[in-house]
Amino acid sequence: MGDSYPEERSTAHLKKINKIIKMKIQKKISIVFASMLMLALCLITNDTVAQAKKTSTMMKDHIMMEDGKMMVMKKGKTMAMDKDMMMKNGTKVMTTGECSMKAGKTMMMKDGDCMEMSGKFGKCSMMKGMKGMKNPTMEKKNNMAMNYTCPMHPEVMSDKAGKCSKCGMDLVKKTN
Repeated sequence: MGDSYPEERSTAHLKKINKIIKMKIQKKISIVFASMLMLALCLITNDTVAQAKKTSTMMKDHIMMEDGKMMVMKKGKTMAMDKDMMMKNGTKVMTTGECSMKAGKTMMMKDGDCMEMSGKFGKCSMMKGMKGMKNPTMEKKNNMAMNYTCPMHPEVMSDKAGKCSKCGMDLVKKTN
C-alpha cells in the first residue's frame, strides 16, 4: 500500500476536475454575457425613455405674440398666424392678437403672451431671444396693462374689471 493512486484513477479524477473547471468557466461566461445583455437593454431603454421625455417636454402647440406679430407653433414648428383660430374652450384668437372669450370678454395679446390650443392663456418663457428668461421690462409693461386677474385662474388677465372666462368669478385688481 503506497501513497500513489493507480494511473487510471488519477486520469479519471483529473477529467472530473477539468469538467468542473469548464462548467465553472461556462457559468462565469454566461453570467458576464447576461450582465452585458442586461446593461445593453438598460441603455437602450434609457435612451428610448429620454427621447420620449424630450418629445413630451417640447412646448405644446400654441399661439403667441412675438415682436408684435401673431405666431403659431404646431409640432415644434413656428410660423406666422395667417387666419383667425378657435381654441378648444371656445376662445377665438384673431391675427391681430385680439382674443374673444366664449363669455364675450375680449383682450389683446402682447409680446410674450401665449395661448395653448386648449385656450389656456399665459406667458411664453421659451420665445426666441429670451432663451427661457423673462424680460423684466416687458413683464412690467404687461403687468401695467393687465390690472385685473381671476383669484382662481391667475393666467386669466384683463385691463378692466369683468368675469373670468374659465369660472365666471369677478376679476380682481392686482396688487403689485
